Amino acid sequence: MQQTKISFEEKHIKILNNYRKYGFKNKSSLVRAAVDNFIKLLEKQKLVNSAKLYAEIYEEDSELRDLTNSAIEDWPK
Repeated sequence: MQQTKISFEEKHIKILNNYRKYGFKNKSSLVRAAVDNFIKLLEKQKLVNSAKLYAEIYEEDSELRDLTNSAIEDWPK
């Protein structure tokens, strides 16, 4: 595993020093979990933005709406 040097504010140090309280085996595992959660948040935001873009396109394109409606006509309800 690679190492890096980072700096924290006092409020962050207080959290890091309580890593056991939060169920982590060390400070590094707490930081890795936080970074992993941030990555998931970024990925979710990308999906939300993509969905909004598709919704805008769908709203503005009547041919696309007609095509979609015709495709779902025979689907079970």
